Amino acid sequence: MINLLIFCAVLYLLSTRCRRDHPGWKELLGWSYAHRGLHGEGVPENSLAAFQAALDGGYGVELDVHLLKDGNLAVIHDSLLNRTTGQPGRVEDLTTEELSQYHLEGTEQTIPEFMDVLTLFNGKAPMIVELKPVDGNHAALAEAVCKMLESYKGVFCLESFDPRCLAWLKKHRPDIIRGQLAEDFLKTRNDLPEHMRFALTHLMANFTGVPDFIAYRFDHRKNTISLELCRRFWKAKGVSWTLRSKEDYDTAVQEGWIPIFEGFRP
Repeated sequence: MINLLIFCAVLYLLSTRCRRDHPGWKELLGWSYAHRGLHGEGVPENSLAAFQAALDGGYGVELDVHLLKDGNLAVIHDSLLNRTTGQPGRVEDLTTEELSQYHLEGTEQTIPEFMDVLTLFNGKAPMIVELKPVDGNHAALAEAVCKMLESYKGVFCLESFDPRCLAWLKKHRPDIIRGQLAEDFLKTRNDLPEHMRFALTHLMANFTGVPDFIAYRFDHRKNTISLELCRRFWKAKGVSWTLRSKEDYDTAVQEGWIPIFEGFRP
């Protein structure tokens, strides 16, 4: 049964082509990307201070975007607010006005609006923007992000763990470089049905979103042949997350991965 599923996955992968010659790659390649900004002691993740530090250091950034209750967009990793702000609730239930009431990691930094991050960057460095859908709002989230980016002149690409976000982008905004985030879900996500964990691990949804790149967890990159097929046969760009040592960083770069790093400066 497992062999049959893997065979089906291979067929799906071979039916999709990645746009390895998309002109946007010229601006995205050659950069190292700070995971949730260049954060550390006194500088919270996904804060304007962390993004400014990344700019000052000459890095691009990876960041996370959620859809607010009023349709605006906030930059924060978790939907639940307790880890990053110490307060209960979900970011999806907040309005723009309420963001300033949520301080990040006990600092003066508050949850930023996505537009504030775009204004800060203003095309100075590229961004890898992760779409973080909740409760089936993948289409609304993708649409809101794309609409806000219409007037942005800087370089960016979009990625998501949710294949439905990529399918929406493929249909409605095919001009934007899109990427499938993945890891070995069989090891990390016991909250999902086993068949779904298997399919996501082996990139079986690629035929729906046809990603231009695969962003795979670094220490899981050898756990599936599907990833190797995507990179070798269709030359899909590879993004490696999250690199937390110079040794892992050097290995990823040597293997041809676009690096997303955290906890040190390359």
